Amino acid sequence: MAHLEIKDLSVSFGGLRAVDGLSMNLEFGELRCLLGPNGAGKSTTLDLICGKTKATSGEVIFSGNNITSMLEFKRARAGVGRKFQTPSVFKELTVCENLEVARSQKPKVLDSLRVFRSNMSGRMAEVLDIIDLGDELNTVAANLSHGQTQWLEIAMLLIQDSKLILFDEPTAGMTIQETMKTAEIFNALKGSHTMIVVEHDMGFVREIAETVTVMDMGKLLAEGSIQEIENNPAVREAYLAGDDDHA
Repeated sequence: MAHLEIKDLSVSFGGLRAVDGLSMNLEFGELRCLLGPNGAGKSTTLDLICGKTKATSGEVIFSGNNITSMLEFKRARAGVGRKFQTPSVFKELTVCENLEVARSQKPKVLDSLRVFRSNMSGRMAEVLDIIDLGDELNTVAANLSHGQTQWLEIAMLLIQDSKLILFDEPTAGMTIQETMKTAEIFNALKGSHTMIVVEHDMGFVREIAETVTVMDMGKLLAEGSIQEIENNPAVREAYLAGDDDHA
């Protein structure tokens, strides 16, 4: 059984089908790139998986459980994490404090800090090694670079033990160096976290892609390796034509 199964998923807004009968399976630890032109339904698909948007029809099966009607916060607790384009971190707290808050099960920030301030071993140490922010533990998040802020939010999802992480244009606004570092982080997470990545930077996609799914007008257009996708005439016509680096 796949870790994530999307079965004939659809959603309509005022008569417009933003996602139209989409089916897709991901195994545990797989990284799937979700591509397509603007308006193809990529971000809406992520909304449907995490529960931000309610499906009109179809099913979302996660770890063998039907979560189609599950509330968004319950999906998060079940291990579904969502990374939006704009980082959602506590700007006034340090890197260490942000991670402590993310790890805590307590709803109050100050309680979280009191409980975890002295414990930086185990999973916390592993995550810091993956995102390479060990030297920035006492840096206030507001003083991080754009890329570092994005990595901090990824770390917060890892600390929360998100088994499925949905990324919406994670490299937007990054420098070339930050983008390459982000590719290294994503490649390090393969095998231990299931990931769906919506991205426009084709250079970044080539660095991380295993299987690529292409959408157009809410529907599945093509699926395969990055080489197969780039050589697919229908994809080139709908998405890649005339732009070898971005879409």
